[in-house]
Amino acid sequence: MTDALATLLDFIRYAASRFDEAGLTFGHSHDNALDEATNLVLASLRLPPDLPPAYAQAHLTCAERLRVLALIERRIAERIPVAYLVGTAWFAGLKFKSDARALVPRSPIAELIENGFAPWLDDRDMQRALDLCTGSGCIGIAMAAHNPDWQVDLADISEDALALARENIAFQHVEERVRALQSDLFSALMGERYDVIVSNPPYVTEAEYVVMPGEYAHEPKLGLTAGVDGLDLVLRILRDAPQHLRDDGLLIVEVGESARALTELLPELPLLWLDFKVGPMGVFLIERAALLEHAAAIHSVAATRA
Repeated sequence: MTDALATLLDFIRYAASRFDEAGLTFGHSHDNALDEATNLVLASLRLPPDLPPAYAQAHLTCAERLRVLALIERRIAERIPVAYLVGTAWFAGLKFKSDARALVPRSPIAELIENGFAPWLDDRDMQRALDLCTGSGCIGIAMAAHNPDWQVDLADISEDALALARENIAFQHVEERVRALQSDLFSALMGERYDVIVSNPPYVTEAEYVVMPGEYAHEPKLGLTAGVDGLDLVLRILRDAPQHLRDDGLLIVEVGESARALTELLPELPLLWLDFKVGPMGVFLIERAALLEHAAAIHSVAATRA
């Protein structure tokens, strides 16, 4: 009976047990029931994720108990990601608004941002950055927040996603250095050139999407899928990026499980696959010069896509 639940720790323990029992999928920032439960309970009470342990024994009010229990039941019954239930998500140490207009922030690129993209951007004169396929704006806004001297553009084809991104620009108070632009990849960015382009584009294959857990059905499909091998947009990015990079510019792209397909399509392309604390995560880095050197092969492969 839930009448016995009183403290923060009680509700976290209860939620974790219920989530495990229900066989939920944890793929939106957390990978286990306990962390997911902690996130839901603390966020629903407007408490920070790094709350001191002493608060574990704090008692919830009647209204708080009802709110938390209702969200626990919705998470189980409807398979809605926690970020959508509570309206916020954390990324690169920053809090963002999150809802079904864009994917839940969760890219491993957050680790690169927090580490200053070291050593890749060391000793480079960084002034302008582009977050391509920005979604909620989390990558580009985090880049701006962690690098006060940068001007950052956010680009996405979805007006719904851009509306959320603009809310997050204001939420993080970076309006003077970040702008959001509607663009089908680079189509509306003619003449714009950047020191670094970072992208977490759609890269899920159609076959993968069909069997994805129910949690992902709440996210916009436009932000997930990209053809038979997940590379329809990635190939266009590789093809067109040199026109929008400065001479010593870098391109950083997350392709997830489509990494193997990309290396098979373009085996000679010198992609540097980055390592993270948890290991490889399907994120590559490549210099503009290398993209130009292999432009013929890239254009040839990209031309096979609609």
